[in-house]
Amino acid sequence: MLLNLSNHSIENWSETQLNHSNNLFSCVQDFPFPQIDATASKKDVYNLARKYSSICKRMLSESSDKNNAVHIMGEHTFVFYLVTLLKKKNIKCIASTTSRNSKQNGKEKLSVFSFISFREY
Repeated sequence: MLLNLSNHSIENWSETQLNHSNNLFSCVQDFPFPQIDATASKKDVYNLARKYSSICKRMLSESSDKNNAVHIMGEHTFVFYLVTLLKKKNIKCIASTTSRNSKQNGKEKLSVFSFISFREY
């Protein structure tokens, strides 16, 4: 099972990303990324990561598949804490890699991201 812990739900993934994940994992399940308050303390963010670490471990332990991972993309300090905690529990953590095509139109910048692969943390 692949837990998608990001702000990008599976329904919005490209066909390439869906096919890639389906080739690697028996199923993919969304797990919405938490809202992280910009004024939250380091301790608050760490405690939230501890909570999510426990939830991820429980969700993956309920999977009949033994090939499991958490796809984590989001607020950097939370991701750092969560990946550190999950790796201590021997839970594989991956990130999406993309190519970016940007166009500048005056002060406005439009970026289009194309999925390439997953990379392990």
